[in-house]
Parts: sequence; structure tokens; C-alpha cells
Amino acid sequence: MRIAYVSHYFAPEPAAPAARVHELARAWVCAGHSVSVITAFPNHPLGRVPPAYQHRLFTTEWLDGIRVLRNWLYAVPNRGLARRGLDHLSFMLTAVLFGLPRLGGVDVVIASSPTLFSALAALVIARLKRVPFVLEVRDLWPEAIVDLNLMRPGAGIRILFLLARFLYAQAARVVVVTEGFAERIAGLGVPRNKLVVIPNGADLTLFSPNVDGAAVRAGLQLDSRFVVAYVGSHGVSHGLGAVLDSAALQPEVTYLLVGDGADRERLVRECARRGLHNVVMRPSVAKSDVPGMYAAADVCLVPLRDVPLFSTFVPSKLFEVLAAGRPIVAAVRGEARSILERSGGALIVDPEDATGIATAVDQLLRDPELRARMGKRGRAFAEKYYDREQLAARYLEVLREIVCA
Repeated sequence: MRIAYVSHYFAPEPAAPAARVHELARAWVCAGHSVSVITAFPNHPLGRVPPAYQHRLFTTEWLDGIRVLRNWLYAVPNRGLARRGLDHLSFMLTAVLFGLPRLGGVDVVIASSPTLFSALAALVIARLKRVPFVLEVRDLWPEAIVDLNLMRPGAGIRILFLLARFLYAQAARVVVVTEGFAERIAGLGVPRNKLVVIPNGADLTLFSPNVDGAAVRAGLQLDSRFVVAYVGSHGVSHGLGAVLDSAALQPEVTYLLVGDGADRERLVRECARRGLHNVVMRPSVAKSDVPGMYAAADVCLVPLRDVPLFSTFVPSKLFEVLAAGRPIVAAVRGEARSILERSGGALIVDPEDATGIATAVDQLLRDPELRARMGKRGRAFAEKYYDREQLAARYLEVLREIVCA
């Protein structure tokens, strides 16, 4: 098959959406298929385009056998709704204007959403190519925007809801990453047989219990301290304020926060204001360096905000930490909680429960044998259910069914 994948985000950006698209596309290439990714110049989450891409409208390059058609966009940091809107709209336009003419023949077009605007670009490309359109939903937009109070109710939100419903109606299949997303979208009248759940997973070779974290510990001067790590986006949806509250309750424990995002500056200021000397904050690292960060930690965190919609969310880092064989303290509800309970690799508390997080961390600090058992159970669970290559093969069967029809 000749597969086109339209995604606002792609490697080397250190974001979960970029990793999902890259790993799926790489697996499909290894299976003998042709994959072209239409994406933007790398810039997320800081909004900085590398010098190699500046003063250009588009580039064509190859990565792991994937043809990558990169396009200009109005790049801005991951904060500020109005400017982010221009970022999304600009990519929608350049994906069609510069990506489509270079694409060549394809059999199916997949849109990775959010953003809804990049999904609309993918629909236009699919219609012009006269091939099926597949909508992949990684986050529920605009529901998440509403629940996080990122945008006031009004015409803008109504337009986004209408756009989402239009895209659901136009898609040959809607691929979602959680069962909760499928139920939510089915509740909007989308036929259940049109919805397919292909969850996120992990690269089991990259994320392994055999990774040595000693060099990372030495580089960060962590010495023999007990380290609790959060590695990922520092966004408004992640409930990291409660993590700082937990750190304040445990001055003897080092909390390592690695990443960038809309909430990072506030978190840095809050650490300084409160004198949280046991919190170590570092910027985003390359995907290839994330396993070392996990290996350097005694415990890894998977937190979310206490928002009703988030009971349908499953953070993708959850699968990576399980695969890495690290014990987890998770502050989540709903589907993520259910998965972790089945895994046996996590202690689970309510979202934004700082005392609960601290209590769970303290339990693991005092019981190294429990940490080891949880790590082994988590790895075995990831191997059985969340191997990215197996999930890519399931996805490929869905695409074959659509194309053959």
C-alpha cells in the first residue's frame, strides 16, 4: 500500500504524537509498504525552527525509510491560544499547498488529530486524490479545550464542534486511542462499526529494563538519592502543581521533572518561590534519551488533572514506563487507572492528590522488593498487550480493509 500520513507533529519533536506517527510509519515501511508523512518544520514545543529549515517553504527528506514532506508554518511556543491558532491554520494551508503537489500516488490518507485543522487538510488531500480518508483521534478536541477552560464558549467553540462532527462523518474509519474516546464519539451518532481502537504502545526495544541510568544520574548529580521522575509535556492538563505539592511533603526525595510546555514557566517560578530545592527541572530531551531518564529514576510519575473528560484519556508515557520496567505512581481515573490496575505495575491515587502521591512514593521508597516486582509485572504486561509493532500490524489490517473495499 501507499500510505499518506498528515500530522502536525513528527520526529525529532519530543512529543507523544510525533512518536506515534514515526513508530507506526516505520513499522509499515518495514512491512513493505510506502509511507509519506506530510508534516511541519520541527518546532514543538518551544516554537523554534532549527536553522536548517529557516527561510524555506518546504523540504523533502527520508527517515527510517519514510518520505517526510516538511512544510513551513507560523511557529510559536505551545502557549497562547490565538497564536497557536495561527500556527495550526498555517500548517493546514501549507500541507495542502506544498505537501499535496509533492505527494504522488497514494491509496489512503490518514490524519493525526489534534489538530482538527491538519485533519481538514488531510481530508482535502484525500478527496483530491480520490482515496479513503482515515481520521485518527489522539485527543478529544474541542472537548478538552472546553473542560480545561482554554477557550470561552462562543462561536469559535461551536465551529470546532461542527468541524469535528464533519470530519467524523467524512472518514471511512475513525481510529481512536482509547475505548472512552470511542464511546464518546459514538454518543455523537457516529456508527460504532466505523470506530476502531488502536491504543498507544511502546517501542519495546527502545524502552527496556536493561537500559543503564548511571550516566544520567551522574550527569544530573543525583548521586544515591531516591529519585521520582516525570518525563513529558509540562502542559495544563498534566496536574504537575500537585507533584510540586507532593515534593514539598518529601524533602528527602528528589523529584526530577523533564520536559517543556505551556505550564513549565509557572512551575519553575513556583519552585523558586517555595524553595523546593529537592525539585530538579530539566528541558525536553530527544526521544532516544528518554529511556535513560526512566532508568535513572527509582519511581516514575503518570499524573493528570482532575477533569471529568480525562477519565477517557490514557497518557502514552504510561506504556513507555511499563516497558522500561519502572514502578509507577499514577494520579489518574477511568481507563488509565483500569489499565494500570491490570498491569500490576503501579500504585494509583486520585488525580491532583498530593498527599496520596507522597504516600505512594514513601511506600515504594521503603520497599525495594515491591519496586522490583512492579517493574517486572509492568514489563510483562507491556510485552503482552502494548507492543507498538503488534499494534501497527493491527492498524495495517484496518487500512487494508478500507483500501480493498
